[in-house]
Amino acid sequence: MDWEREARAGVAEAVLCAGKSDAQIERIVTLAEAMGHRLLLTRLEPARWEGLDAALRDRFDYDAMSRTAVLGGLRPQVKSAVGILAAGTSDMPVALEAQRTLAFHGHNATVIADVGVAGLWRLVERREELAGFRVVIAVAGMEGALFSVVAGLVSAPVIAVPTSAAGYGVAEGGVAALNAALASCAPGVVVVNIDNGYGAAAAALKMIQPAR
Repeated sequence: MDWEREARAGVAEAVLCAGKSDAQIERIVTLAEAMGHRLLLTRLEPARWEGLDAALRDRFDYDAMSRTAVLGGLRPQVKSAVGILAAGTSDMPVALEAQRTLAFHGHNATVIADVGVAGLWRLVERREELAGFRVVIAVAGMEGALFSVVAGLVSAPVIAVPTSAAGYGVAEGGVAALNAALASCAPGVVVVNIDNGYGAAAAALKMIQPAR
Protein backbone atom coordinates (compact mmCIF):
# COMPACT_ATOMS: atom_id res chain seq x y z
CA MET A 1 0.00 0.00 0.00
CA ASP A 2 1.20 3.49 -0.88
CA TRP A 3 0.47 5.32 2.36
CA GLU A 4 2.39 8.41 1.22
CA ARG A 5 0.33 8.88 -1.94
CA GLU A 6 -1.85 11.71 -0.61
CA ALA A 7 1.08 13.72 0.73
CA ARG A 8 2.92 13.26 -2.55
CA ALA A 9 0.14 13.35 -5.16
CA GLY A 10 -2.87 14.95 -3.44
CA VAL A 11 -5.14 11.89 -3.61
CA ALA A 12 -5.19 9.19 -0.94
CA GLU A 13 -4.57 5.52 -1.59
CA ALA A 14 -7.73 3.54 -2.33
CA VAL A 15 -8.39 -0.18 -2.56
CA LEU A 16 -10.04 -1.52 -5.70
CA CYS A 17 -11.86 -4.56 -4.32
CA ALA A 18 -12.81 -6.11 -7.66
CA GLY A 19 -10.39 -8.95 -8.30
CA LYS A 20 -9.19 -9.19 -4.71
CA SER A 21 -10.04 -12.08 -2.41
CA ASP A 22 -11.80 -11.58 0.92
CA ALA A 23 -8.58 -12.56 2.68
CA GLN A 24 -6.62 -9.91 0.77
CA ILE A 25 -9.16 -7.22 1.63
CA GLU A 26 -9.17 -8.20 5.30
CA ARG A 27 -5.36 -8.19 5.40
CA ILE A 28 -5.22 -4.68 3.91
CA VAL A 29 -7.78 -3.41 6.41
CA THR A 30 -5.88 -4.96 9.33
CA LEU A 31 -2.67 -3.31 8.13
CA ALA A 32 -4.38 0.08 7.73
CA GLU A 33 -5.80 -0.07 11.23
CA ALA A 34 -2.47 -1.14 12.74
CA MET A 35 -0.79 1.87 11.11
CA GLY A 36 -3.61 4.28 11.96
CA HIS A 37 -4.61 5.03 8.37
CA ARG A 38 -8.03 5.84 6.99
CA LEU A 39 -9.00 3.84 3.94
CA LEU A 40 -11.36 4.04 0.98
CA LEU A 41 -12.58 0.82 -0.60
CA THR A 42 -14.13 0.96 -4.08
CA ARG A 43 -16.03 -1.51 -6.29
CA LEU A 44 -17.13 -3.45 -3.23
CA GLU A 45 -20.35 -5.08 -4.43
CA PRO A 46 -23.13 -5.62 -1.85
CA ALA A 47 -22.82 -9.41 -2.11
CA ARG A 48 -19.08 -9.19 -1.45
CA TRP A 49 -19.70 -6.81 1.44
CA GLU A 50 -22.15 -9.19 3.09
CA GLY A 51 -19.63 -12.00 2.73
CA LEU A 52 -16.93 -10.21 4.70
CA ASP A 53 -16.43 -10.87 8.40
CA ALA A 54 -19.12 -9.11 10.46
CA ALA A 55 -16.57 -7.68 12.89
CA LEU A 56 -14.74 -6.08 9.98
CA ARG A 57 -17.93 -4.67 8.47
CA ASP A 58 -18.82 -3.00 11.76
CA ARG A 59 -15.74 -0.80 11.43
CA PHE A 60 -16.77 0.66 8.06
CA ASP A 61 -19.22 3.16 6.69
CA TYR A 62 -20.62 1.30 3.67
CA ASP A 63 -22.78 2.66 0.86
CA ALA A 64 -24.33 -0.01 -1.35
CA MET A 65 -25.24 2.16 -4.33
CA SER A 66 -21.77 3.63 -4.76
CA ARG A 67 -20.17 0.30 -3.72
CA THR A 68 -17.75 2.16 -1.45
CA ALA A 69 -16.69 1.66 2.15
CA VAL A 70 -14.78 4.06 4.38
CA LEU A 71 -12.58 3.02 7.29
CA GLY A 72 -11.87 5.69 9.88
CA GLY A 73 -14.76 8.00 9.04
CA LEU A 74 -15.08 10.94 6.69
CA ARG A 75 -13.06 14.07 7.25
CA PRO A 76 -14.88 17.25 8.32
CA GLN A 77 -16.73 18.34 5.20
CA VAL A 78 -16.34 21.67 3.42
CA LYS A 79 -18.69 22.72 0.64
CA SER A 80 -16.97 21.57 -2.51
CA ALA A 81 -16.32 23.53 -5.67
CA VAL A 82 -17.19 20.37 -7.61
CA GLY A 83 -20.60 19.64 -9.05
CA ILE A 84 -21.58 16.14 -10.16
CA LEU A 85 -24.27 15.71 -12.81
CA ALA A 86 -25.97 12.38 -13.48
CA ALA A 87 -27.93 12.06 -16.71
CA GLY A 88 -30.30 9.45 -15.28
CA THR A 89 -30.89 7.17 -12.32
CA SER A 90 -28.89 4.37 -13.98
CA ASP A 91 -25.83 6.63 -13.77
CA MET A 92 -26.17 7.26 -10.03
CA PRO A 93 -23.83 4.46 -8.81
CA VAL A 94 -20.94 6.02 -10.73
CA ALA A 95 -21.91 9.56 -9.73
CA LEU A 96 -22.06 8.52 -6.07
CA GLU A 97 -18.68 6.78 -6.32
CA ALA A 98 -17.28 10.17 -7.33
CA GLN A 99 -19.17 11.93 -4.54
CA ARG A 100 -18.01 9.47 -1.88
CA THR A 101 -14.40 9.73 -3.07
CA LEU A 102 -14.57 13.51 -2.75
CA ALA A 103 -16.23 13.18 0.68
CA PHE A 104 -13.41 10.86 1.81
CA HIS A 105 -11.07 13.77 1.07
CA GLY A 106 -13.27 16.28 2.93
CA HIS A 107 -15.19 17.79 0.00
CA ASN A 108 -18.99 17.78 0.15
CA ALA A 109 -19.79 17.78 -3.58
CA THR A 110 -23.25 18.57 -4.91
CA VAL A 111 -24.98 15.85 -6.94
CA ILE A 112 -27.60 16.96 -9.45
CA ALA A 113 -29.47 13.92 -10.75
CA ASP A 114 -31.69 13.19 -13.72
CA VAL A 115 -30.56 16.06 -15.95
CA GLY A 116 -29.96 14.13 -19.16
CA VAL A 117 -30.60 15.67 -22.56
CA ALA A 118 -33.92 13.85 -22.98
CA GLY A 119 -35.30 16.42 -20.52
CA LEU A 120 -33.01 19.31 -21.41
CA TRP A 121 -35.13 21.86 -19.57
CA ARG A 122 -34.16 20.24 -16.25
CA LEU A 123 -30.50 20.98 -16.95
CA VAL A 124 -31.12 24.51 -18.23
CA GLU A 125 -33.12 25.32 -15.10
CA ARG A 126 -29.97 24.65 -13.03
CA ARG A 127 -27.70 26.80 -15.19
CA GLU A 128 -27.11 29.44 -12.49
CA GLU A 129 -26.13 26.75 -10.00
CA LEU A 130 -23.81 25.12 -12.54
CA ALA A 131 -22.02 28.41 -13.07
CA GLY A 132 -20.86 28.34 -9.44
CA PHE A 133 -18.78 25.18 -9.76
CA ARG A 134 -15.04 25.25 -10.45
CA VAL A 135 -15.19 21.72 -11.87
CA VAL A 136 -18.14 19.74 -13.22
CA ILE A 137 -18.18 15.94 -13.35
CA ALA A 138 -20.76 14.81 -15.91
CA VAL A 139 -21.87 11.17 -15.76
CA ALA A 140 -23.86 9.73 -18.66
CA GLY A 141 -24.40 6.64 -20.76
CA MET A 142 -26.38 6.10 -23.99
CA GLU A 143 -25.04 8.58 -26.60
CA GLY A 144 -23.19 10.74 -24.05
CA ALA A 145 -24.68 14.00 -25.32
CA LEU A 146 -24.67 15.50 -21.83
CA PHE A 147 -20.91 16.07 -21.93
CA SER A 148 -20.96 18.49 -24.86
CA VAL A 149 -24.12 20.25 -23.73
CA VAL A 150 -22.72 20.96 -20.26
CA ALA A 151 -19.36 22.11 -21.62
CA GLY A 152 -21.23 24.55 -23.83
CA LEU A 153 -23.01 26.07 -20.81
CA VAL A 154 -20.27 26.47 -18.18
CA SER A 155 -16.81 28.00 -17.99
CA ALA A 156 -15.50 25.27 -15.67
CA PRO A 157 -13.65 22.23 -16.99
CA VAL A 158 -15.97 19.26 -17.53
CA ILE A 159 -14.80 15.76 -16.61
CA ALA A 160 -16.82 13.29 -18.68
CA VAL A 161 -17.55 9.88 -17.18
CA PRO A 162 -19.19 7.52 -19.69
CA THR A 163 -21.22 4.76 -18.06
CA SER A 164 -22.10 1.23 -19.07
CA ALA A 165 -25.38 0.75 -17.16
CA ALA A 166 -27.58 2.80 -19.50
CA GLY A 167 -27.31 1.74 -23.11
CA TYR A 168 -28.20 -1.01 -25.54
CA GLY A 169 -27.44 -1.85 -29.14
CA VAL A 170 -24.58 0.34 -30.37
CA ALA A 171 -24.61 2.15 -26.99
CA GLU A 172 -24.08 -1.04 -25.00
CA GLY A 173 -21.21 -1.08 -22.54
CA GLY A 174 -20.63 2.68 -22.55
CA VAL A 175 -18.47 2.66 -25.69
CA ALA A 176 -20.71 5.08 -27.62
CA ALA A 177 -20.68 7.52 -24.70
CA LEU A 178 -16.90 7.21 -24.42
CA ASN A 179 -16.43 7.96 -28.11
CA ALA A 180 -18.84 10.90 -27.87
CA ALA A 181 -16.83 12.34 -25.00
CA LEU A 182 -13.56 11.91 -26.84
CA ALA A 183 -15.00 13.43 -30.03
CA SER A 184 -16.78 16.34 -28.31
CA CYS A 185 -16.63 19.63 -30.20
CA ALA A 186 -17.19 21.58 -26.96
CA PRO A 187 -13.89 22.92 -25.56
CA GLY A 188 -12.90 22.01 -22.03
CA VAL A 189 -14.07 18.37 -21.93
CA VAL A 190 -11.65 15.84 -20.47
CA VAL A 191 -12.47 12.15 -20.25
CA VAL A 192 -11.92 9.27 -17.85
CA ASN A 193 -12.56 5.62 -18.51
CA ILE A 194 -15.99 3.99 -18.56
CA ASP A 195 -17.63 3.88 -15.08
CA ASN A 196 -14.56 5.49 -13.46
CA GLY A 197 -16.23 7.72 -10.87
CA TYR A 198 -13.20 7.37 -8.60
CA GLY A 199 -10.86 8.56 -11.35
CA ALA A 200 -13.10 11.55 -12.10
CA ALA A 201 -13.07 12.56 -8.43
CA ALA A 202 -9.29 12.19 -8.27
CA ALA A 203 -8.90 14.45 -11.32
CA ALA A 204 -11.28 17.01 -9.81
CA LEU A 205 -9.30 17.04 -6.56
CA LYS A 206 -6.10 17.77 -8.46
CA MET A 207 -7.84 20.63 -10.28
CA ILE A 208 -9.19 22.39 -7.17
CA GLN A 209 -6.37 21.81 -4.68
CA PRO A 210 -3.31 24.04 -4.51
CA ALA A 211 -0.18 22.62 -6.12
CA ARG A 212 2.03 20.72 -3.71
